[in-house]
Amino acid sequence: MSWFIENFGLIARLTGNHVALSIVPIVLGFAIAVPLGWIANRWLALRSIVIAGGSLMYTIPSLPLFVILPYLLGTRITDDRNIVVALTLYAIAMMVRTAADALAAVPADAIEAARAMGYSTWNRFWLVEFPLAGPVLLAGLRVVSASTIALVSVGAIIGSANLGYLFTNGKQRDFLEEIIIGIVASLVIALVFDVVLVLLGRVLMPWKRRRGRTQRRSILPVEQVA
Repeated sequence: MSWFIENFGLIARLTGNHVALSIVPIVLGFAIAVPLGWIANRWLALRSIVIAGGSLMYTIPSLPLFVILPYLLGTRITDDRNIVVALTLYAIAMMVRTAADALAAVPADAIEAARAMGYSTWNRFWLVEFPLAGPVLLAGLRVVSASTIALVSVGAIIGSANLGYLFTNGKQRDFLEEIIIGIVASLVIALVFDVVLVLLGRVLMPWKRRRGRTQRRSILPVEQVA
């Protein structure tokens, strides 16, 4: 515990950088994967290409990708942009299938009703398809969030200043406390991100919460209903 107190500034700095490196790929991955999922859902001929491309991308090991990207981007090996780009690709790969499946699960009746009301393709997506697919998209985003936070740590091997440094440095020094602190800090970040996403879901999708309450009332025992 004394090591934690003595090195609190370092831990806080590494945690802040870890959070920053996690947020950007999660947001960018979601923003890019949803349109790709919409394309895959709208044009079935492209679905297999988009989905297979995402699955293939996710099979690329993270460490070799971190090493290759500097040659493709013209950056230094220790540049955090390499990690952001790599994790964004992984986020897209994970999220695109979820996005396609979520949009495919939107009831056809709702889409037809919106079309009959004169909604344009753009308005139909934002006002009907996207909100109804929201719960599934949120579930997929929570998985992407946890995965991204875990993968950021790998970047420490190529010199990125994040919580992964505590793992590598602790292993080199055979110092278990440092490794445990890094694990706990990563878990806390993942938990905070997940809670934030759940709260955002409740704010942005209030109808889902109301529907849940309605369903719970519908299964009350008969004597309680009476």
